[in-house]
Amino acid sequence: MKESFINLKEVALKNNCPECYNNDGLRLTFTQKFVETRFYKSITNQIDHVLECKVCKTTIYPVQWTDDIDRVFEYQQKAIKPKKASKYFKKTFWAVILLCVLLIVTTLVLLIKPNIINVF
Repeated sequence: MKESFINLKEVALKNNCPECYNNDGLRLTFTQKFVETRFYKSITNQIDHVLECKVCKTTIYPVQWTDDIDRVFEYQQKAIKPKKASKYFKKTFWAVILLCVLLIVTTLVLLIKPNIINVF
C-alpha cells in the first residue's frame, strides 16, 4: 500500500514566526491523503496541515501558535476546497471478482446437475 498526500493549498502568512519573529517566512500547507494499492486508488477525507517557517526552517506546532495565527488558520481552513473522496477500482480487482463469480457458478452447476457431463 502506498500512501501519499496531494497538495490542496499553500498560503504565505504575514504573521510573525514564534521562533525567529520574522514576518515573511510562514507557509501554511493543506494536504489530502491519497492511497494506492494493487486493487484500488482512493482519495480519502483526511486533510492534514503543516505550518513551517522558511526563514528559520522549523515546523510550528499548534501549541506555539499565537491567537493571530490561529484566526488565520481557521479562515484558511474554511476556504480550502478538498477533493471529493472517491475510490477507483483497478483491473486487477475486477479480474479477481470475475474469477470468484465464475468459480461459484461452476461449483453450483456441478452440485446441482452432477450428470451434465457423461463420460460414456
